[in-house]
Amino acid sequence: MAAIGQKWVPLYQIDAFTDKPFGGNAAAVCLLGDEELSDDRLQKIAVEMNQSETAFISKLSPQDDFNTSSVFRLRWFTPASEVLLCGHATLASAAALFYVIKNPSPQLTFQTLSGDLFARRDGDFISLDLPENKTQPQDEEKYKDLIKATIGSLPVQDLHFCSSVGGDLLVRIPDSITRKQFEEMKPDVQGMMAAHHDQIGDGVIVTLKGSVENGCVDEEGVQYDFVSRFFDPWSGLPEDPVTGSAHTVLASYWAEELGKTEFYARQCSERAGVLRVRLRGDGRVDIKGQAVVVTTGKINI
Repeated sequence: MAAIGQKWVPLYQIDAFTDKPFGGNAAAVCLLGDEELSDDRLQKIAVEMNQSETAFISKLSPQDDFNTSSVFRLRWFTPASEVLLCGHATLASAAALFYVIKNPSPQLTFQTLSGDLFARRDGDFISLDLPENKTQPQDEEKYKDLIKATIGSLPVQDLHFCSSVGGDLLVRIPDSITRKQFEEMKPDVQGMMAAHHDQIGDGVIVTLKGSVENGCVDEEGVQYDFVSRFFDPWSGLPEDPVTGSAHTVLASYWAEELGKTEFYARQCSERAGVLRVRLRGDGRVDIKGQAVVVTTGKINI
């Protein structure tokens, strides 16, 4: 029997951007309903969950229902802080409502710190409708210590910065670097922490143009348009497995570089994930992926 004063709400762990358990990027999804919790309490729950992000879904009014409503409030917390935008935890949130709660809506709307985000059913996939985040060229000298700590002796081909997602530095390495070299790259996390730049809030994206020659192909031999890795040690994420928000930055950058708007991409972390990305031309990016429910339960809030 629950003790007096305890309040239990649904909690799920969902692996996003994968079709198999224990791949992609895991997120905890907590259905708060109309419970009002302090930011400190939400942060404590995120620390307890110890995932790259914990998503909190709230009803907009007491009359709303997780089973039938289609518009909710959504917030994301890492174990260290709240974030402005998180793609994989948004995908996981939609999966919790679509696959566990059995919400029949064809599209869900999430009200967030980055505006309204949308999640649509797309066959076996969920398609996220997120804001495009543009980049600006940067002077490499300004970030030289941080870059060296992140990519070591690998050279830099291009350097851009995106302020609209809280501060992402995008480092492109030369096309001649192989996928093997890229995946074996080991950032100096302590060095990154020491070299942290005031403008960098959300992390460092390292990206490589895909080609058959450099080994950036899938198991069927299909070439990825680009691959990436994402590091954010100052937010408690030495390396994020699959980062949906980073692909709103990457889509904008690679559209300029490749002259196309649809991309087949891979994030090359240990867990890894595959994404289908489309830059729409209206300031929005569609990111399509799969998700797997791994754990269902309740948490005492």
